[in-house]
Amino acid sequence: MSKKYSHVIVVGIDGAGSFIKDAKTPVFDQIFKNGAVTYDALASNPSISAECWGSMLLGVGPEVHGLTNQVVSENPYPTNSHFPTLFRRIKEAYPEATLGAYCNWSRINTGIVENNLEVSHETGGDDALTPVICDYIRNQKPDFLFIQFDSVDSAGHRNGYGTPAHLQRISEVDALVGDIYNATKEAGILEDTLFIVIADHGGTPPDEGGRGHHGGWSVGERYVTFAATGRGVAKGTVAEMNVRDLAAIVLYAFDIQTPEFCEKGWTSQVPEGIFADDSLPAYRDISHLTGAAPRVSKEPHTSELV
Repeated sequence: MSKKYSHVIVVGIDGAGSFIKDAKTPVFDQIFKNGAVTYDALASNPSISAECWGSMLLGVGPEVHGLTNQVVSENPYPTNSHFPTLFRRIKEAYPEATLGAYCNWSRINTGIVENNLEVSHETGGDDALTPVICDYIRNQKPDFLFIQFDSVDSAGHRNGYGTPAHLQRISEVDALVGDIYNATKEAGILEDTLFIVIADHGGTPPDEGGRGHHGGWSVGERYVTFAATGRGVAKGTVAEMNVRDLAAIVLYAFDIQTPEFCEKGWTSQVPEGIFADDSLPAYRDISHLTGAAPRVSKEPHTSELV
């Protein structure tokens, strides 16, 4: 195998949806000015965190992986699952790989990531966790690092999604993304890193009580941001994409073969418009797989049970 990148860093912003385009994000704009970007990637349905983060890390839809906020809160992810996470796939291909999962929502670390892979785990509030992440990048230069920030989703629940308070928190997290990007540069690995920012779901405007929610399939809930930059990334707008495609993108970056496409299993693909590679297969339409029944989340944090 010949890696296209030695490092992949994914920054997940919970609850940001496509609202990043409406917020002041000078760091995001600068990082991805020559990158591949879309604000129209599809969340998983239901548009809830466990379903969406699970789809990204497993490469399969919620109807296949069966993860919900309650499931990941009560059960460790099986170490022998037929659907291994990106962490396990990378570790099996590169046993010496350094892997990290630094997540505000700790249930990702325990309920979605296998516990036998020597993955470095940390959890904490976004602002407190970011310096820890930066130190980890500078000191360990991880092969694969998955980060999840949760405060944007909390702001959406408290105030409604797309409101000034929600957009303000996106702007504040934008600065944290800049800290992580700068740490990658300081570690001397930026030129060999695929750097990604992705949201899991969006949310609704404030209801009569002034709160926002998600879990349905409205425009504000289902469309999310994806952006990638790095050597070999094509500048422009990413074509059709689903959040589960993150799995195929990461495996492509590490030159790890993806499983055979199957609508009852692996449905992650590399979308057109990210890499200038004519050998990639045409993107298949999986829109008919997004018909799961909505399950509305009205809790203030994604770590709460639904």
